[in-house]
Formats: sequence, structure tokens, C-alpha cells
Amino acid sequence: MAWNEPGGNSNNQDPWGGGGRRGGGDQKGPPDLDEAFRKLQDSLNGMFGSKKRGSGGGVGGGGRRGGFGLVWISLVVLLAVWLFNAIYIVDEQEQAVVLRFGKYHETVGPGLNIYFPPIDRKFQENVTRERSYSKQGQMLTEDENIIEVPLTVQYRISDLQSFVLNVDQPEVSLQHATDSAVRHVVGSTAMDQVLTEGREAMAGEVKERLQRFLDNYGTGITVTQVNLQSAAAPREVQEAFDDVIRAREDEQREKNQAESYANGVIPEARGQAQRMLEEASGYRDAVISRAQGEADRFSKLLTEYRKAPDVTRERLYLETMQEVMSNTSKIMVTGESGQNNLLYLPLDKMINRSGAASPSASGSAASAAGAGQATRLPAELDPREARTRESR
Repeated sequence: MAWNEPGGNSNNQDPWGGGGRRGGGDQKGPPDLDEAFRKLQDSLNGMFGSKKRGSGGGVGGGGRRGGFGLVWISLVVLLAVWLFNAIYIVDEQEQAVVLRFGKYHETVGPGLNIYFPPIDRKFQENVTRERSYSKQGQMLTEDENIIEVPLTVQYRISDLQSFVLNVDQPEVSLQHATDSAVRHVVGSTAMDQVLTEGREAMAGEVKERLQRFLDNYGTGITVTQVNLQSAAAPREVQEAFDDVIRAREDEQREKNQAESYANGVIPEARGQAQRMLEEASGYRDAVISRAQGEADRFSKLLTEYRKAPDVTRERLYLETMQEVMSNTSKIMVTGESGQNNLLYLPLDKMINRSGAASPSASGSAASAAGAGQATRLPAELDPREARTRESR
């Protein structure tokens, strides 16, 4: 039964508390919010050692203690903030340098660490990440030509203590050192080398010189790579430089063609010369061998001639005439009496007409004609021998 129904609440008490009395009276209604806040404040003051307010609402000596409680709360909050900033985590790829009163204290590795600001200062950097720096500028070459050289420098932090303490702005020093090293290398190199095949060697020289500068400065930076990109002429004279480059390429192409032609002609000429030398050597050996054979043959014939001069002379004559007559197709035959009766045998025409004639017949006719001629010609060619034979 509800509290406000007849007979439901014999005391007619207000459920909002206080037996229906607020402030000693009989007024009914909800509780006072100011009173609730005062109770909360008294509870907090009691926690931090302060006394409750008096019934008359006056504040006693416990008011100062309530102020000290607020100070303690502020101190706790400040301590929490300090701890939040003092505790830090160093990643696997990082290192941290701690300075105490501005002086180097320690280098911290990976893990959970703490330092004490403001007396300590912390510098935390990634020491394994590859960093890069790009630069482009106009430079003067050794042969007094102006070109634009773009390049990229890749580096990493190798010594964090030197990187933090030795140089105020180490990366700015890196840029200045790069500019100095590149200008020195380009200034001692001809333009053709910078524009064509000399870039790789120049990049290695720039890297070496730049690393030497950084080591002298003590920056704690290690240069890992220097990429020297394609150099070009300034835009104002780019067309003229393009013409020069095209002319140089044409020159190189003509040289390559000439070398290719020379590489094809010279071996061929050498082969021909070697062939001629081999042929000459073979001809020499053949002539020498033939001469030696003829000499041996003559020596043997001389020996036989001395044994039987007449027979040897007759045989030599017949062999010679047979060799001479075998190379001609025309034969002259005279009679035994030596008169003007002359017989001409056109064997070439006879062979052409009688294509089906056997070679043996023509050979027998030629041998008969040769024999008849041979029996006659010796007397005609050597009259003394003919007279000797007639006397016999």
C-alpha cells in the first residue's frame, strides 16, 4: 500500500527521509542538494584528517586541513604525470642517450627504462633505419662546363652519442659535407665522364670523401650508398648539349662499324696471306722434288747412255716425239722416197665426223702414222746419222 493512501502510513512520514521533517520542521518534499554536497565534502575532509563542520555552519580549525588535502591530491596527480613521462620504452631498432645535468650519462638499449626529468634529458633515435638525402645543383666541371648533378645519399646513425653530442645539427652538416664532396669530384672530372660512363666511379669517390668529412666532424653518421643520377646541362643550353651528345653517339657508332669491318676484313686477309704462303711452299716443294727427280732420272739415263749410246739415243728420241705428237691432232706423213708427196691427216675432223668410231682404230692409225714418220724423221733431223745408216 502506498505511503500516501489512507491507512497505509500511520505515521504519515515522508519517504524522502527525516521522518517527514527537514530542518526541524514538518515540511514535506525532496532532500536539499546543498545538504547532500555538504555531506560529501565532510566525508572527504574526514578522509584527509579534517573535522566536520559545526551545526551553525561555521568552519573550525579543520578548514586548513582540508586545504592540505587538496595539496596532496595535486601532488599525487603531478607524481602520476611525472611517472608517465619518466618511464619510456626503447624499441629493438632504437637507442637512447641520457644526459644528466647536461652531461653524458649513459646509452640505453632496448627495453623498459626510466629517467628523471628535469635533471635528465633523453634523446631517442632509430639507429638501423636507412635514411636518405637528395640534392641537385649546378656545378663547374674540369673543362669549364656547367652541368646539373642530382644525387641521393643514403645513411644511418652508427654512433648515437656522437650524433647527439658532437655536432649541433649533424644532418645539416651532412648536407654541407655532401655539397663540398660533390663539387670537388665534379670539378676534377671532365664533362664527358660526368655525362656518360664516369658516374659510377664518381659516386664511389664522393662516398669515400663524404665519409672522411663526417668522420672528421664526429657526426656518428655512416654513409651506405651514394647514387649519382644522370647529369644534364642547364635548361638554357640543353638543345646544344643534346646536339653534342647525338654527335658523340654518331661518332661512337661509326667507330663501332669501322671496328666491325676491320674485324671482318683483317682475318680474311690473314687467311688469304696464309693460303698464299702455303701454296708457295707447296709449289716450292713440288719444284724442288721435280727437279731432284729429273736430276736423278738424268743421272740414271747418263749411266745407261754410256753403256749403249745408240740404243739410248734412239729410245730418247722416240719417247720425245711420242710425247710431242700426242698433244696435236694434225699429222704430216711423207713417203719413203723423200719426194714431194705429202699426206695430211686431219684427225680432229675425222674424230668429230665418226663419233661412233672406236678409239682403238684411230689409235692404231695414229701409231702407224707415227711409226712411218718416226722411221723417216730421224734421217731428216740428223743428216750425219742418216749417212751413217746408208753407209751401213
